[in-house]
Amino acid sequence: MNKINSLFANNKDAKLLSLYFCAGSPTLEGTADVILTLQRRGIAMIEVGIPFSDPLADGPVIQSAATQALKNGMNLKTLFSQLASIKDQVEIPLVLMGYLNPILHYGIEQFCQSCVDAGVSGAIIPDLPFDDYLNIVKPVADKYDLRIIMLITPETSEERIRFIDDHTDGFIYMVSSAAITGTQRSFDDAKQAYFRRINAMNLRNPRMIGFGISNAQTLKAAQDNASGAIIGSKFVTLLNEDKGNVDTALDRLFEALSK
Repeated sequence: MNKINSLFANNKDAKLLSLYFCAGSPTLEGTADVILTLQRRGIAMIEVGIPFSDPLADGPVIQSAATQALKNGMNLKTLFSQLASIKDQVEIPLVLMGYLNPILHYGIEQFCQSCVDAGVSGAIIPDLPFDDYLNIVKPVADKYDLRIIMLITPETSEERIRFIDDHTDGFIYMVSSAAITGTQRSFDDAKQAYFRRINAMNLRNPRMIGFGISNAQTLKAAQDNASGAIIGSKFVTLLNEDKGNVDTALDRLFEALSK
């Protein structure tokens, strides 16, 4: 069974925590250490960012990390090589998150094959049109048992959400707002209503909530309204401030999430 499906099947009542970091930032060779340390510290799933020069959905923190990663020389070939080197040590799901352009240049079939070879369980491609997903990407991804994760936002219609739910597998990435990535101090009434509305739909796929989670209040709101939370910008900031020391960055993150 795909590791993403196993995670949710075996943790139906758990409040999962997934972390995002950008491969190649702050250092080119730090990818393996970040992944293995996060696994050792109990993180349930890891999103590994593929750096891109024009990350439209990302805020300044992740944009800066991507810029640094590209300067350091990170690319898909290097990333897959790094991931393959630790494949036998990684037990939790790895999900690549990146934009369509680098993946198209790499080749859809080769990308999916490389994901399997490197122990990757899924991919999030924020700018992948759903029609292209259905007609071009999904058939290839299914061949390699790779999960392509789709995003929904407060502006996504119920009809569209149900269509996504019917044609995807793994989990649905529930974006807390239509804004770019970044931290928030709290989720307002409108976001809470959005969470409740999606809960009431009784979707087939589990959901993870991301964008804006950085403290106890936002973490609890996410974990109370979905299978768990995804944290990106806050962890990326701490990892950069601590010059790639993953344990220290995690200690600081867990402290922030307790307040």
